Amino acid sequence: MDLDAYVAIHRPEWYRLRHLVDKADRPRRMPKEELDELVELYQRVATHLSVIKGRTRDQAMVDDLSSLVIRARAAVTGGADPGWRAVGRYFAVTFPAAVYARRWWCLATTAGCLLLALGCALWVTYDATARANLVPADEVVQLCQHDFASYYSENPAGSFASQVWTNNAWVAAQAIGYGALFGVFTLLVLALNSFNLGVVGGYMSGCGESGQFFSLILPHGLLELTVVFVAGAVGLKLGWSLIDPGGRRRVESLAAEGRAAVAIVPGLAVALAVSGVIEAYVTPSGLPTAIRIGIGALALALFVGYVWLYGSRAASHGEKGDIESSLGADLAPVAV
Repeated sequence: MDLDAYVAIHRPEWYRLRHLVDKADRPRRMPKEELDELVELYQRVATHLSVIKGRTRDQAMVDDLSSLVIRARAAVTGGADPGWRAVGRYFAVTFPAAVYARRWWCLATTAGCLLLALGCALWVTYDATARANLVPADEVVQLCQHDFASYYSENPAGSFASQVWTNNAWVAAQAIGYGALFGVFTLLVLALNSFNLGVVGGYMSGCGESGQFFSLILPHGLLELTVVFVAGAVGLKLGWSLIDPGGRRRVESLAAEGRAAVAIVPGLAVALAVSGVIEAYVTPSGLPTAIRIGIGALALALFVGYVWLYGSRAASHGEKGDIESSLGADLAPVAV
């Protein structure tokens, strides 16, 4: 391709786009025809830039054209949403859409983890050999009579909430991040947490303290465990994108799924912060058990309802929690 001829042919379009971008600072003075022309020229010049980048050593021309494309994109899309508008869009569209798109993975992961925890609890409760070998008898007595209950009240509530949030956020981050390794270590993280939950529940049940176990684990655990299961589901879906890329190259499939996984992380962190506050202030409180569990159930219902309502609404408009559709054209390959 004769690059000089290519530049000479298309340079008038660049001048015209520059003029329209300058004029777009006062969009009310632009007729509809010019606005349509602005969009069309932006798309054309973005393609011109992608063609020229790899075929010229004239960095000044590339920089000038890149600046023009960036300005044109801002004029066309209105620029990136600043401040609270971006935050609002994230929680109203991006996060719930991303979780909703993976709802079946979330349900399957939740069912699998709860079944594993239940199996471990029954194993410890009814298998005397396992019960004797996993934890020394004196530690079991200490767990049932003191340690399990005191864990929630032995530290100041504020620092305990921070500690709990940090620990749970780390577990969720591991569950998601390990998905890039084909999901193998994500399975291990989920299995370990389910095993620990089931074993502790089994010992508490064997001591006749199952009531205490559920009264202390459910207020915060309903939301906390749900969030961890969602994180695990996201990680497993990330791993599956490598196993079954769906007709794309594995790196492209991983990148697409990874963007959505990253988009989910802040929302889960907020949910874990809520569960941490409940664990620090509600779980060890003197409120009646029914009220404490009711608060946990309400938190879970609000989270699930929020994801389902906003997620389904966003999905009906084609949102999947991935990159904004307005930026999608910049990723489209071109052939020359």
